[in-house]
Amino acid sequence: MSKVILVVEDEISIATLLKYNLEKAGYEVLLAHDGKEGLDLALEKSPDLMLLDLMLPTMDGIEICKEIRSKKINIPIIMLTARDDEFDKVLGLELGADDYMTKPFSPREVIARVKAVLRRFTSSFEPEQEEDLENKTFQIGKLVVHPEVYEAFLDEQPLEFTPKEFELLVYLIENKNRVLTRDQLLSAVWHYDFAGDTRIVDVHISHLREKIEENSRKPKYIKTIRGIGYKFEEPKNV
Repeated sequence: MSKVILVVEDEISIATLLKYNLEKAGYEVLLAHDGKEGLDLALEKSPDLMLLDLMLPTMDGIEICKEIRSKKINIPIIMLTARDDEFDKVLGLELGADDYMTKPFSPREVIARVKAVLRRFTSSFEPEQEEDLENKTFQIGKLVVHPEVYEAFLDEQPLEFTPKEFELLVYLIENKNRVLTRDQLLSAVWHYDFAGDTRIVDVHISHLREKIEENSRKPKYIKTIRGIGYKFEEPKNV
């Protein structure tokens, strides 16, 4: 069964190009040309992934992303922006977008990004992996993570993560006590090269710390290794 991609883009020429190339790659495509229509389709149709433009009539991409995440809907979202504006990218990621692309972009790049995000999002639920994931639980300090059911608890209280945040957390835990560079994390979690744009890693790490650390400014779980990257540790005195 084909994956369903919702494209929310007000520029007709770009929307048409995206639809053509996505359908050519084997996806079913839903189109929306303004924010309100895009949000309604996302809530009604539950697509497998959204390509969401930042600047839209009626509701912008940030508002749509925030609304979807507030309803605990884990649709993977790739934000599209015509502006190479770090603030917009970082804000979109903090509100729950899984990736971003700056226009102009090539059809090949779009398909590669879509495949990568879908691959990571669905891999935990593929039947052939159920045996490997059975009874797999991580407990580190007061943090308990169940990868097979996409659940995490801190001091027995449930935590809410975006799909990408959860994947990053699991990868860090699986590599506990190892120093991981930002480029390693980009490759392992996002599965493609961001051409040195490691800010996406820092944003997700910051968001994880806000959710699992008692004091995000003095982290006990996710340590920064200056000039290199990050390391996940068993916290002391927790």
